[in-house]
Amino acid sequence: MPIERKMSFLIGLILTFLLPLSMPAETEPLEGFASWYGGKFHGERTASGEVFDTNLLTAAHRTFPFGTLVKVTNLATDKSVIVRINDRGPFVQDRIIDLSKAAADAIGLTPMGVARVRLQIVQEVKPATFLTLQVASFSNPTNALRVKNRLTEAGLSPSIEKTDAGIHRVVLEHIPAEKIEETKARLAELGFPPPILRRR
Repeated sequence: MPIERKMSFLIGLILTFLLPLSMPAETEPLEGFASWYGGKFHGERTASGEVFDTNLLTAAHRTFPFGTLVKVTNLATDKSVIVRINDRGPFVQDRIIDLSKAAADAIGLTPMGVARVRLQIVQEVKPATFLTLQVASFSNPTNALRVKNRLTEAGLSPSIEKTDAGIHRVVLEHIPAEKIEETKARLAELGFPPPILRRR
């Protein structure tokens, strides 16, 4: 395991033991079933835009704002871990949280696959504001694809919207508000004109 990953994992473990002592819970506990994920999802983008690392103490939840710290207690083992929400899910009806493998290991959930847990928020964050930048628009889809590929090669994550009128818009979606100016500057470096800022 690279040293950076080891350090992140150790910091997560430290938070697991220290946060309950320093940060009182702000909400009533919730109970339900938890599962875990890893394997093929390792290295993929999460809903928050982060790269998923199954060795870190993170989790997916349907509604908690990204960055929220949640204490998860396995009711079968009475072991607890604190995870940071950075993804959306689980999408199975009877489950309330999906843990990284590292978090599942910490509470003895991995061999069970699914277990009943208690959730308690220990640090809540305000929901982030995400915006969209429209970089360009074309009637010819080939031109839109060419710009999309160029942005992808530059390390950005563009997509193409097609309107009812047949216009193909190249957009950068789900950008945190605090990253907008940085992204605009990056586009300027690449030679693009000022993009159109959209609220969604």
